[in-house]
Amino acid sequence: MKQFLLIAFCATSLMAIAPVVDAAQIKRACLASDRSAATRDRCSCIQRVANQALTRSDQKTVAKWFRDPHQAQELKMSQTARDDALWDRYRNFGQMAKAICN
Repeated sequence: MKQFLLIAFCATSLMAIAPVVDAAQIKRACLASDRSAATRDRCSCIQRVANQALTRSDQKTVAKWFRDPHQAQELKMSQTARDDALWDRYRNFGQMAKAICN
């Protein structure tokens, strides 16, 4: 019984920590980019805005665009309602980040 409780506690702890580890996707992608303006402070600010404006799923997608901007262009040109909605959220995020983090 003790072993079961220990395993359950560990599993619960890992599940609680996983979202925190996964939460800074935009910041990590920003810092890894080769942009000269990608400072730690600016990338942290952009992450805070992303946390307000984008879902976790959106952030995961957008973080990939730092490495491959062509993916963003493909989504922008897509004709699906889902992609259009993501693009609208991304544009809103970009405008907010520009206003707050510059």
